[in-house]
Amino acid sequence: MLVAAVVSSAAAAQGYQPGFNPAALKGPAAGPANEVLVLGSPHLSNLPPSFDPANLRLLNERLAGWRPQAIAVEDLSGAQCDFLRRHPQRYQDTVKSYCWDPAPAKAATGLDVPAATAEAERLLAAWPAAPSPSQRRRLAAVFLAGGERASALVQWLRLPEAERRAGDGLDAALVERLNKQASQRNESYLIAAHLAARLGHERVYPMDDHTADSESPDKKAAGEAMMKAWDNPATAQHRRSDDALRARLGTPEDILALYRANNAPGQAKLTFDSDFGAALEEPSPQQFGRDYVGYWETRNLRMAANIREVLGARPGIRMLVIVGASHKGYLEAYLHQMHDVHIADTTPLLR
Repeated sequence: MLVAAVVSSAAAAQGYQPGFNPAALKGPAAGPANEVLVLGSPHLSNLPPSFDPANLRLLNERLAGWRPQAIAVEDLSGAQCDFLRRHPQRYQDTVKSYCWDPAPAKAATGLDVPAATAEAERLLAAWPAAPSPSQRRRLAAVFLAGGERASALVQWLRLPEAERRAGDGLDAALVERLNKQASQRNESYLIAAHLAARLGHERVYPMDDHTADSESPDKKAAGEAMMKAWDNPATAQHRRSDDALRARLGTPEDILALYRANNAPGQAKLTFDSDFGAALEEPSPQQFGRDYVGYWETRNLRMAANIREVLGARPGIRMLVIVGASHKGYLEAYLHQMHDVHIADTTPLLR
């Protein structure tokens, strides 16, 4: 009888649908809601050598035409990296992979990450309509000290070329770093920062989150189990399509086609079938797949929360979110649950 009751309870739990649906209760009744366009992007650093950043021109024109008022990127904030560094027993590998060491900027400015973060907010709160080159160089230096490289690049690109020089907290090494970033194969720089500068923004918003990162105690077995789960027909289909698109990147139209495919209806489901859905059914006794899915959902929920925080502080804006393509479906679904967030369709933009 006890077993039957447990089975019955589990079945009832699986069939239960909550009666409250935040997504159905959109507002406000007066005033503009927030509009969010989630652009699924390949990581530009992974594209083949045939990729010419100049061919982003057509994509960037389309994005500029949408006129976002804020841009969020898949980067860790300097503040989160500062937190991760304080817990090396868990996050040492994460810091190596995702965090830039702002020590050179601290040496140039005298500011550590918390002090630089507070100083950037103070400067932006009193930011003039027509800041001087000196003020822009200073803010770029402060952003670097705070670990916010993409926002530092926005300030750098907003300077006239003759004013892109050392001074006001920027030494020669930081100037060299900013000049390299301007052409680095990274969507946070080549798309987001360049677009933000073009549209007159002062910064971009890092919204990635890696606080759910952890390492399996049996890394080898976990890796083997996941590779087996990912060896499936959906993965093969995804790889064939992606390889065909990456084989022809010679024109701006080819780049647009790549982005059109990454953001196509049905792409999120194909990604699920290839990756997260396969992991969910991974049969190891250690349940490596379910651990991975838990990490993935947690990361995306925290990313969505970071985006929502920005929208809460600036209600009624249009925000462009540039994120790895596999995150797109999750972020759209999670953000759609928010009362005053409306998800924009990328299809007309990329047509």
